[in-house]
Amino acid sequence: MTTPADNAPGDIAVVIVAHESSETLDECLRRVRDAEGVGQVRIVDNASHDETLSIMQRHAAADLRVRFVANPDNPGFAVACNQGAADTDRPWLAFVNPDCLVERDTLVRLREAAEDLGSAALVGADQVGEDGERDAATRRRDPDFAAMLRNPKQANLGIAPDDAQALQVVDAISGALMLMPRALFNRLGGFDEGYRLHAEDLDLCRRARALGATIAVANAVRVVHVRGVSSRARPVFVEWHKHRGLWRYFRKFEAERRTAVERAAVFAMIWGRFPFAMARAVVRSVAA
Repeated sequence: MTTPADNAPGDIAVVIVAHESSETLDECLRRVRDAEGVGQVRIVDNASHDETLSIMQRHAAADLRVRFVANPDNPGFAVACNQGAADTDRPWLAFVNPDCLVERDTLVRLREAAEDLGSAALVGADQVGEDGERDAATRRRDPDFAAMLRNPKQANLGIAPDDAQALQVVDAISGALMLMPRALFNRLGGFDEGYRLHAEDLDLCRRARALGATIAVANAVRVVHVRGVSSRARPVFVEWHKHRGLWRYFRKFEAERRTAVERAAVFAMIWGRFPFAMARAVVRSVAA
């Protein structure tokens, strides 16, 4: 049986995964609902204890396009993305973080950019912070852990923006905002649910390229990304899963072609950073 929401105009389904996101979720949802081309909105909450659930309920009551899932626990970002996508049927999928503030034309412009790149493309926007500074995670290259062992500067995956290119082809874009055809997402089998938090976007982009897809940033499409809203409440949890995600990524894509000594060195490099990264994250959360 179809519902009025199923028949709503708009060929883009938006999936938002929330966790302790009340600080920005209301504004994020208001903007998504106002955005052109949006036919469905799915919010998946991973066991928030703040006002996130009431915000979700209010928007769902006000707009038939909006549905939400309230998970009783936190199964991770990848699982929740796949949950939201599975409850939609539009030909285009957009994954939008609850701290990412789209403009009215953001998603249709990304869809047009993807169409310009052909039948298989995964496209992101130019992300800036509230201060207008461009987010280095917007454009990234694949991690090369063996290269990081030789030169720690290789740990910086960021690629400089090239505004001379309307569509800048890169290895990977940020999972904070990405749009792709549903057909491509289905071919990929969605996000790898073995990741709990972080690196799942690097993984998705790498697998998409292996299928012949193009990964690109639409440099003229700009959005504000208020980073770190959800992570402030649980900095140790976030850093733990960030490092766990990097180790999973290495094992999945690189470990097989490395020696046992190199694998051990990469393990030590990743987890040797963890105490320092955790300490910095705790300091930032206390200062925020």
